[in-house]
Amino acid sequence: MTKFYQLTTTDVLDKLLVDSNRGLSNQQVLENRNLYGTNKLSEKKEDPAWKIFLKGFKEPIVIVLIGAIFLSLLSSFYAFNVQNEPQHGKEALYEAIAIFILVIINASIVFFQEMSTKKSLDALKEMDNRTSVVLRDHEWQTIPTSQIVVGDIIKVKMGDFVEADVRWIKSSELQVIESHLTGEADAISKDTSVISEDTQLADRNNMGYSGSTVSNGQGIGVVVGIGDNTEMGNIATLIQNSDTKTSPLQVTIKKLTSSLMKISLAVVILTFIIGIIKAGELSIASITSVLSTSISLAVASIPDAMPIVLSIVLTIGATKTAANNGLIKSLNSVETLGSTSYICSDKTGTLTQNQMTVTNFYDGQHSYKVSGLGYEPVGEIKAGEINFQADDSLFIKGSVLCNEASVKEVNGKFKPFGNPTEIALNVLGQKAGVTKESLKSSNKIMRTLPFTSDRKMMSVVVETPTAYRLYTKGAPDVLLKNSQNILLNNKIVSSSNHQQFSNIVDEYATKALRTLAVAYRDLTQKEAQTSTIEELEQQLTIVGVAGIIDPPRPEVKKSVKTLNDAKIEVVMITGDHAKTARAIAYDLGIVKSKNAVVISGSEIEKMSDDELFNSVLKTNIYARVTPEHKQRIIKQLQRQRQIVAMTGDGVNDAPALKAADIGIAMGITGTEVTKDSADLILLDDKFTTIEKSVRSGRMIYANIKNFMRHELTTNVAEVMSLLFGLFFTQSIGQVTAGTATLTALMVLWVNMISDSLPSFALGYDVAESDIMKEKPRDVNESILANHTWSRVLIRGTIMGAMVYLAFYWAARNNFTPNQAQTAAFLTLVFGQLWHVFDARSSKSIFRRNPFENKHLLVAVLFAGISSILVTAIPFFNLVMGTAQLPRIVYLWVIFIPAIPTFVLSGLKEIFKIKIW
Repeated sequence: MTKFYQLTTTDVLDKLLVDSNRGLSNQQVLENRNLYGTNKLSEKKEDPAWKIFLKGFKEPIVIVLIGAIFLSLLSSFYAFNVQNEPQHGKEALYEAIAIFILVIINASIVFFQEMSTKKSLDALKEMDNRTSVVLRDHEWQTIPTSQIVVGDIIKVKMGDFVEADVRWIKSSELQVIESHLTGEADAISKDTSVISEDTQLADRNNMGYSGSTVSNGQGIGVVVGIGDNTEMGNIATLIQNSDTKTSPLQVTIKKLTSSLMKISLAVVILTFIIGIIKAGELSIASITSVLSTSISLAVASIPDAMPIVLSIVLTIGATKTAANNGLIKSLNSVETLGSTSYICSDKTGTLTQNQMTVTNFYDGQHSYKVSGLGYEPVGEIKAGEINFQADDSLFIKGSVLCNEASVKEVNGKFKPFGNPTEIALNVLGQKAGVTKESLKSSNKIMRTLPFTSDRKMMSVVVETPTAYRLYTKGAPDVLLKNSQNILLNNKIVSSSNHQQFSNIVDEYATKALRTLAVAYRDLTQKEAQTSTIEELEQQLTIVGVAGIIDPPRPEVKKSVKTLNDAKIEVVMITGDHAKTARAIAYDLGIVKSKNAVVISGSEIEKMSDDELFNSVLKTNIYARVTPEHKQRIIKQLQRQRQIVAMTGDGVNDAPALKAADIGIAMGITGTEVTKDSADLILLDDKFTTIEKSVRSGRMIYANIKNFMRHELTTNVAEVMSLLFGLFFTQSIGQVTAGTATLTALMVLWVNMISDSLPSFALGYDVAESDIMKEKPRDVNESILANHTWSRVLIRGTIMGAMVYLAFYWAARNNFTPNQAQTAAFLTLVFGQLWHVFDARSSKSIFRRNPFENKHLLVAVLFAGISSILVTAIPFFNLVMGTAQLPRIVYLWVIFIPAIPTFVLSGLKEIFKIKIW
């Protein structure tokens, strides 16, 4: 690929067969369009809606549920056609229908999530609505941006967008803002000189890139890249080629689902073997009978409502995050935030405000500090206890008059116009109470001598009522060379005595402040009117120097500390210079040393992936990087088994946001591309919102873990109660040996109503402890680790035993089969309703206030009352096989099931036994 920045303008024009005075001919335009294509970004073919909908059926747990539907239908068919048991057939059919409805609801949620996200390339196509000025057949023409072709000569001026990648062939004080690609807030001066091969994108001063904004001057360039073959197109390709992310929760659920499938298979095999043994013979009749029971047990062992409960719990988390000004676009991202171990952040616009600000200045007498950040002209100017007086400050006058930028209040917000550095000086003037309008009555600008990259200065000639004066601003070293005098301690001295001034400049530089000096010179009328630029910009008197920086956001430092306390590393990845990056990182607490290691983009270029892999855990600052570098850094951190979040606001951040485990975009200052590539959008652009979102993510994972424990404990209880019935039930009173402990619809009711509704409510629980003092969880750790499996098995088995004992007691007391099953059903319902309060804590039921989660109280009351009603209403007696019980029995089945929960929690508190 040709590197046009290495070629002279003549060589570039010759290579593209274009005359800079004529432009392309119509025939050349057609030929080049056929050869290079159009100035549009190619689109990745999107999946049709039906295919997106079917994605909802690819989750492992959903596949298991589809298997459960098949088994239920098989059981129903067998009951109707072989066993001639219509009641059992109806129960199995109702179960299949209920599970099918759940699967469809879950698939619909996935479908609507997918349809409302990932529109990155649409935002990149905004250029289609703009126009450009091009030279064709000796005439300058205005054409739609999409019609630009390689070889076109284009012309731009201040305020224009650069609509293709161009090699500049003429420039007049041309400055371009490329922060969307480079991350630098300041404008970059452009020229036509040849530069070396190893020059990074941010330093290619003879190139212009698609999407950039002209902040000053004029330029003419030849188009060398359009559409996909631009730097913008390269970013679009990176976005398209980024792999689809799998969240830690999805990995965890996949592992859990695999375990549940194995358990279900084991239950089926065990039940089948025991059933055959009890039948005493191996015949078609015995096999089909036992197989039917085995299928019922397999269905009971599957947590039918788990996918929909997970989605709802995650939605609750997304709602909480939104309340903290964080907009979650992907539900799984809620939990991913809680697993994050590294936050890689762009500097400009994320850690800083992307608003150049004068924070310090020296006026020849005092070094002042300026409060107030950004474009809002509010702040104090002080040197210790000394307030700045701007009555006749030559420094302030020069900063305001030698300035073509402005800041205007639009709809209550201050909007900048012009070069960011000049904007900063303009805002400083307003903070000091001085504006260009207030000075115009006594200072008429006669001539403006624009900034050039050769002179590195800008000057204005001003006529006052009594004299003529030149004001100049530029780099301190340049002004020193052109100065005769310097203002020190309010006295004019020879510029040869500049050590004190130079010390101030060095002091500002060590703080990573960009320095800009201001000087003046008194003129005669003739000099003011007729002297050349070279003649005017001599014998200057320096009156001060400003220290300018894109300031850190005020809330970031505290958030960085909180994240570090949570064992989360914050890493700065920026297109800015290493010195500036290190100073900002040290100020924010990202690094603890002023000499912290900084890896530059050029160094990354020379590193192999393994070398970068070995460096990423020891580096917190990367400077002068490109979008490709950001992706490489993220991938190597992910190789280190880190969960990586990436923040940003510019187009250059979008590929990295998509590659990260969770992409975080600025909602106010962020580009549309960045927002569409992100999983989390900060609606207030505050880094603090990330901290709050991480807290929410950790809390949601804790709630999901509690929900899983509760859900699986109930499933174990169901399976064990049915197995106990299979093992031990003999003909007792009115209950025959083949009577199951619970009907299939009773199990389904528990799974859908009395278990799931309280599980939803667990999503509203607040954190049990200070989760921001804990380290991020190990994503390879099972969601049921740390004795959770043992608690599930022990409590589930005891609950299942109580359910069977209730069934056995009722049978012994000559209850009808339906009444015995109803007693078992209500024992199970209230056993798991008491257990849900214990599931709220990793310790015991006594460690949490049962009244702090109002949603849970309502869900438990509803589930309990409705479960009693289905045993008392004749319709449900017919459908579910329930029956009314004596009133005293209702009291027993409500309160006796609470005993295991309270006893086990009490023993745990006394003996500190973790396994239960």
